[in-house]
Amino acid sequence: MYICICNAIRECELRQAARCHPGDPDAVYEKLGKRPQCGQCLDEAAEILIEERESEAEVAFASA
Repeated sequence: MYICICNAIRECELRQAARCHPGDPDAVYEKLGKRPQCGQCLDEAAEILIEERESEAEVAFASA
């Protein structure tokens, strides 16, 4: 599923970037070589970043 239509960023790409790059959606988009255009995706992108980072933290905590 596309999260950002303007930049053709898929949810799977955003989730992978969330695991590799810290920061808000603007920072993660920059790491993907993109920048927000219309901005309609930013709230959903922020939610996905939070979800992905929380699940990564849970996995790391469970492994410790």
